[in-house]
Amino acid sequence: MTDFDETVVAGVTGHMNGDHADDNLLIARAFGHPSARTSSMVGVTGSAGVWRVTDDDGEHELSVPWPGGEIGERPEIRREVVRLYRDACARLGIEPREEHAPARRGRHGDHGSAGPAPAAPAHGRAPAPASSDAGEIPFSQVLREGTWSDHSDSEGATFMEDIMRGTGTLEDYIDLVAQHFFMYEALEAAADRLVDDPRFAGFHPAALSRMGALEADLAHLLGEEWRERIEPVPATAAYAARIREIDAEDWVPGVVAHHYTRYLGDLSGGQMIARRVAKQHGLDGRGVAFYDFAALGGIPEFKQRYRAALDALGAGLDADERARVLDEVRTAYRFNTEVFVDLGRAKAGV
Repeated sequence: MTDFDETVVAGVTGHMNGDHADDNLLIARAFGHPSARTSSMVGVTGSAGVWRVTDDDGEHELSVPWPGGEIGERPEIRREVVRLYRDACARLGIEPREEHAPARRGRHGDHGSAGPAPAAPAHGRAPAPASSDAGEIPFSQVLREGTWSDHSDSEGATFMEDIMRGTGTLEDYIDLVAQHFFMYEALEAAADRLVDDPRFAGFHPAALSRMGALEADLAHLLGEEWRERIEPVPATAAYAARIREIDAEDWVPGVVAHHYTRYLGDLSGGQMIARRVAKQHGLDGRGVAFYDFAALGGIPEFKQRYRAALDALGAGLDADERARVLDEVRTAYRFNTEVFVDLGRAKAGV
């Protein structure tokens, strides 16, 4: 049986828990836990994907064999996860998302198998968005599929994986909250400036803002003198500087690229982080308020509206601009990974 490198496993599970939390739940309900309330991917082997599932009977580990049999290469993971998702939809009588529906001949190869999304070239701009037989692919799908490899290439993701697995310390979590403060300070300043810009409409309702919650979390975790006790790691400082640079350029789609990367992750995998941290460290809402989006209403409904806004934005961009936005989303993922690397180094005293 193949044992994948821990950075590959961290990248895949981070992607699934961050961008495909709903798919995790479908897989759990279809393959053994029909009343599952939560499901997070926690492992990848050559023979199966592994999920941690909670239902009315408690917490369970669910191992689901890959439909295509044993695998040994990272690109095969995505293919098999997509197959599991399609099989889960079939078992539950649910129509799969269009990009994961059984493909027509020629869309994903001669036999209709779902292959990995095209990665950006090693140097230069990511490939321009493709078109399907039915027309131009929705921009939200372009961003999701075009950044798969960036989720998977999670060098240094051990710091974050420790938090998600419940093995990180409270100090680790506080360090993460502190980095969020500096990221969102820059991001929400840009969002506030664009609040009346029609190009930004639909992306940032008032209930989405996180700065107030971050300040409350830090005050609870560190005390009233919290501002004097936090500082950004180098990658966070560079990340915030990049957001400010794009804002100063008045490149609205670029601001959206960073907005999308951060907030949709908070609304997906971030919810699992909140549950894990609150349980591990006895936090009763204070200290994890950053992840509380109750004021938005239903999270799935908001995410649908957000993706519709992305599709509308993309429809007004030419191919070069769409590719530039995709590049910027990939840049945002790289910054996030580098923040985890820096936090890991700081923890190790390097």
